[in-house]
Amino acid sequence: MSVISSSIPKAVALLNQEQTIGIPTETVYGLAANIYSSKAVERIFSIKKRPFFNPLIVHIKSATVLSEIARDIPEKANLLAKAFWPGPLTLVLKKQISIPDLVTGGKDTVAIRVPNHPVALALLNQLAYPLAAPSANPFGSLSPTTAIHVADYFEEVLPMVLDGGACQRGIESTIIGFENGEPILYRLGSLAVEDIEAIVGPVKMITHDDIAPAAPGMFSKHYAPSTTTFLTADVTEKLKMFPDQKIGVLVFQKGIDDPKIVQQEILSTTGNLAEAASQLYAALHRLDKCHLDCIIAERFPDVGLGKTINDRLKRATKK
Repeated sequence: MSVISSSIPKAVALLNQEQTIGIPTETVYGLAANIYSSKAVERIFSIKKRPFFNPLIVHIKSATVLSEIARDIPEKANLLAKAFWPGPLTLVLKKQISIPDLVTGGKDTVAIRVPNHPVALALLNQLAYPLAAPSANPFGSLSPTTAIHVADYFEEVLPMVLDGGACQRGIESTIIGFENGEPILYRLGSLAVEDIEAIVGPVKMITHDDIAPAAPGMFSKHYAPSTTTFLTADVTEKLKMFPDQKIGVLVFQKGIDDPKIVQQEILSTTGNLAEAASQLYAALHRLDKCHLDCIIAERFPDVGLGKTINDRLKRATKK
């Protein structure tokens, strides 16, 4: 019997029983648990095989409860919350003392966002607590953008995956922290840096830390298919390096005609970066199931969401 269900009451009951379940958001699917249940939160780390020093994102029902989770909130954080919540923006703020260290990786800050997904919001509004919900994938693997992706990973260990359809954004949230009230970008995501800077001005970037990450998604190798993957500015030239192999190709807008290509994924025939971002992980999941010798991914225009796509591909690739 499938663990996939569209029943919000069932999800509420399981979460109230300190269970860990899969839930949809507009970015990617998450592994959700009551932030105040150490049993349920520890299960997240166990299921994902995630390091305990890597903090989780706390999902809240609205900005009106932000002060229950965070303190000493900078003015620019309030401006960003007002502009982009609900939405794919995570803010890293000083935590209230009530927030467990298990959720924050032992840090005095907490990552928080309000998801922009009707099912996720309906669920949060029926709960008396926020949800910790990192991406519902084994640590380092491709993030899931459908309930089926989550079930493929965890059907044997999860009691339920709440189905909310395919994720609209398809890439994780953008993460912003603060130093002396000024914003720092910790993770590129499905909200473009340019949109953030339009609200708060220039943003410093610190997006890699394998030792003591201040936020989720900062590891240099992450979001990777099981198939060896390469990133290149010239797919046609790269194909010449693999004369006798089964190749999968991921490109932005225009397909490539080559007999070595077994499966080809074109992310946006119209050249729309938002569409390409929303399709990225789903395309990589499909390629990963084709029993290929390798995947060759095309480097995207390094503007707007193209920066985020390139970031994910760099972390996923061998070269």
